[in-house]
Parts: sequence; C-alpha cells; structure tokens
Amino acid sequence: TETGYIEIEATAPASESTIARVIDLVEAAEGEETDTEQFVDRFAAVYTPIVVAAALLTMAVPPLLGWGAFTEWFVRGLTLLVIACPCAFVISTPVSVVSGLTSAARNGVLIKGGPHLEAMGDVEAVALDKTGTLTTGNLGVTDVIPLNDTTDAELLDCASTLEQRSEHPIANAIVDRAREAGAVGDRSVEDFEALTGEGVRAEIDGVTHYAGKPSLFTELGFDLDHAHLETDGGLSTGAIDADETGAADPSDEHPTVVEEATDCEHGRYIDLLAETIPRLQQAGKTVVLVGTNETLEGLIAIADTVRPEAKWAVDQLRANGIERIVMLTGDNERTAQAIGEQVGVDEVQASLLPEEKVDAVRELREAHPGGVAMVGDGINDAPALATATVGVAMGAAGTDTALETADIALMADDLSRLPYLHTLAETADGVIRQNIWSSLAVKLLLAVAAPFGYVSVLGAIVIGDMGMSLGVTGNAMRLAGLTPDEPPEPE
Repeated sequence: TETGYIEIEATAPASESTIARVIDLVEAAEGEETDTEQFVDRFAAVYTPIVVAAALLTMAVPPLLGWGAFTEWFVRGLTLLVIACPCAFVISTPVSVVSGLTSAARNGVLIKGGPHLEAMGDVEAVALDKTGTLTTGNLGVTDVIPLNDTTDAELLDCASTLEQRSEHPIANAIVDRAREAGAVGDRSVEDFEALTGEGVRAEIDGVTHYAGKPSLFTELGFDLDHAHLETDGGLSTGAIDADETGAADPSDEHPTVVEEATDCEHGRYIDLLAETIPRLQQAGKTVVLVGTNETLEGLIAIADTVRPEAKWAVDQLRANGIERIVMLTGDNERTAQAIGEQVGVDEVQASLLPEEKVDAVRELREAHPGGVAMVGDGINDAPALATATVGVAMGAAGTDTALETADIALMADDLSRLPYLHTLAETADGVIRQNIWSSLAVKLLLAVAAPFGYVSVLGAIVIGDMGMSLGVTGNAMRLAGLTPDEPPEPE
C-alpha cells in the first residue's frame, strides 16, 4: 500500500464464474436431445435400412424380370436412394432446437436443454412466487410501532441485531432501516436460529429474543388482541410511519394507531389481531413482531412494490392459452391477496412453508397433465422449482442456486420475458412439427414417383435432399426473429 497498489486475492478461478458456467450450460443444452429428437433417431434407424433395401430391389428386380435395361433401373434406384436420404428429416428437430435456444439466449433467457424448451410449450398452468418474482424484492420498512414502553430506536436496535445474521430480504430491509436511523447496536448475539417459515430466534445479551410472524408470538402465548403502547396512558412518541421510500419521519405521530388505541386500567392498548395487523396486511405489507419470551417490544411493517410489468405478464400468459395462474407465497393471506388482486392471478395460496410449496406444485401437476411451470427466485423456491415440469428462475445472473436448480433462467429481473418464453416454446414446437411432416411428405411424393422415372437424379438432389435440408433449416431460422413484446410504459 506504500506504493499506492492494493493486492486483491481471487476467491475463485475464472472457470467458476457465472459467465463461464452459463457458457457450459449452453453447450450442454445444445447437446441434449428432446423427446422428438429421440423419436426421429429411432425412426431413422428403422427407416434408413428399409430405404436402402428398396433402392437395391429397384435396381435389381425389374431388369431380372425383363422390364428394361439395367442402366435405366440403376439410375432410378439411385434416384430413390438420394430422395429417401433422411438428412432433412433427421436435422429438422435439432436445427429448430438450436435456433430456439439461440433466440432465447439473445433475449436474456437461458434454457438448459431442448427438452425444457419443448416442455415449456406444453405447460397448462404457471405457479408464481411473490417476493422477487411478482414484486421487485426491494423491501422497505414502512411502519415502526413500539409497544410496552419501548422506543422506536430500541425496537430497531433489537430487530436489526436479530436479523443481521439472516439472509432473508425482509431481514435486509430491517437492518437497512435501522442503519438509516442510526439504531444498529453492537450487542452480543448467541445461539442464532432461523425458524423455518416463522422467523428467527437468538440470545441478545443473555436474553432470548424473537422476530417473526404474528403466529410465532401467538404460539409463545402473547395476547395480541391487547398489546399495550405505554403503561402511562400515552402513545409512544417513537411510533413512526415511513413514507413510500421507506425513510421514516420521527416527527410523524402515527394517527391511525392513535385512533385504534383504547384505554384500559394499565394505560392504552391496541388490538393487533383484529385491527392493526389486518390494516397493514390489507395494504400489502408484511408484519414482523419483535419481543422476548415475556415482553412484546413492537411491530415493524415492510412493504414490497409490485413489478410494473407483472400484471401485463399475467394477462399475456392468459392470452397465450395458460389455463391457470397461481401465486404461491410464504407471506400472510391478506398481504398475498392484496398483491394477487393487483396482478390478476387466478388463485392465491399463502402462508406456505417450502415443503408446502412443493405439495402445491404436485397438486397442480396432477390437475394439469400437460405440465406446470414454477417461477421463483431460485433460492427459497428451489424445491418447488425442481418439482415442477419446468422450473424458471428469476434474475439468475448472479444466483448460483438458480442456475443449478432451474431448467430455465431469466437472466435479468424482467417478468416480461416469461410470455415471450412461452410463445417461443409454442412456436418452436410448431416449427418442429412443420419440418418433420413437410420433409416426410415431400420425400414420400418423390419416392413414389422415382421408380416410374418421373424424377431425375438432379431433381432428387435439388428438391429431395439439398432442397429440403435448406428448407427445414430456413424454417427453423424463423425462431431467431422472435423478440419479446415490451409492456406499455406505466402512466
């Protein structure tokens, strides 16, 4: 550092970077055969010997029966052999698959194999995660309501101390808010434990603290319908309301909480279960309670913003023929319903643990045998992604888990690529069928005419062999021209 240089030690070789792994996945994808390709290969294995035998019989049998000169029948047999060569038929599927994969990659969609492209075209239902998929995942604290003589700074200090070791987006939002307020303390934390689907628990300065869903505190025995603000009869001056950007204004007196407060012999209290929590959740906010085994210290509400293209993408999927669009989330029912109504999904399943999401996807697969696509962030939703017919990961450019688990990865946080993906898959399926049946029809017509001398060797080459090969290749190249439709600009 005395010379002005800083030495940086690489933590991983270049071969393990995201870009290198994407390249490896693309190469592997292009070498993976679809069900149609496997059928074509099996068909060609039977078809080719039959064609060769038919050509040899055409060359040998008629001259032996005295139906003409050997040279004439040799040329006709050779013509039949050229016509019946299965080149165009065999390449019809792989050239379409490669064209589809290339078009997708050019538009920010990584498909890890032809089978997944083929399967995506057949899906009948789509399951969508909420946080990070239908919403931006950029969470911000909107409400801080201290309880039982706790100040807002003390509440944020305790909550951020608990959440600093969690990797959940909600935890990051709380820590960021505490940092903005200068309320991140340096306290001793021991025995940290993530409570799956419920929250977190840890020992802070020797006292057990919890942060999590209201149901967690109900299980701990708290009376959430009678939560005291202060025992002196006044409203805590620390109860604050954040603006839309998540930046709190300490001078705000939180009038809604004042209206909800009721006098009692110990001061003033609010009904969290019947009034405060439902009000926040119906506004699309997620509620986190903080407290110890004995004291409820306060409530923090976090809000996410719906992706501007989410409703458009859902509408496009429905217009493309998707029969059922379901939102699967671990968030509470009211918040999930609020988001679901905004984006227009057919069904909302909320308060799901990771294993319950897996069960929900399995039920969808039973109800929709054509296939189910699951769209999630690739981390918490990894089991559901693996269970779906097609797993689609959002924003996978920097997510190792997404690249490993999902069959398809949207390399940018852009939900508008999902309808494009479905359209591309359906179009690719159509192109493959066109190539297969057109190549078979042309070859069959020429093959019938060849033994009667109606097709020359030159015609067989130009039309039946090279011509059809160029034809199916050109038809497949149409997929490269497919581009995503862009959602309208928000008003």
